[in-house]
Amino acid sequence: MNMVSENATVLLIGASRGLGHALAAEYIDRGSHVVATVRGPGRTALHDLQQTAGGRLEIEHMDMNAPEQIHALRDRLGARRFDLLFVNAGVTNRQEETAADVTTDEFTRLMITNALSPMRVIETLGGLVDPDGTVAVMSSGQGSIANNERGGFEIYRASKSALNQLMRSYAARHRDDPRALLLMAPGWVKTALGGPNARLTIDESIPNLVTTVDAQRGRMGLQYLDYLGRTVAW
Repeated sequence: MNMVSENATVLLIGASRGLGHALAAEYIDRGSHVVATVRGPGRTALHDLQQTAGGRLEIEHMDMNAPEQIHALRDRLGARRFDLLFVNAGVTNRQEETAADVTTDEFTRLMITNALSPMRVIETLGGLVDPDGTVAVMSSGQGSIANNERGGFEIYRASKSALNQLMRSYAARHRDDPRALLLMAPGWVKTALGGPNARLTIDESIPNLVTTVDAQRGRMGLQYLDYLGRTVAW
């Protein structure tokens, strides 16, 4: 087992594969009890992980693009409380698509999945997090407006920038909230979304990202950080 996590109880949204699955595995390895969601009814890598998690992984089913399913999960969790709510979500489109040629349906798909739905989850499930806990959402370095000097992934960038703006609005509306609020940039990681040419492996990103998230416990307010704990420019 690695170091013991500051977050003993974790509610992880979107963990069937990729970064979400790696987050679940890392927190379990650090001794946490994890409630993690998958979208469909089929078996996933998370179910395989559950067999070796020593009873510290519960799997819930929820499609976060369906608001009624978010509310149903809230009802099922009842009076339970968590140290950390981590919302992991991300879809992408073709890198070369721009606002000039992307279809309205594709633009809408990215905006709903990458920006609107994660915030709906936070609005609905955020109350399950203890006052000294953490609410985190997976953003991206490509959501930075200041750092966009190369273009590419134009619609994906816009969706993550929208997520960042919505999270800032959430923080402004909850300015007296004592919890840590985090937008996390995991780096460019070799996953189905990141692709085979990405710079980092999951093992290079996620353990560092978890360490960074855990280190923010008790630090009130919103931060936009990368996986090494460095502040990302808005």
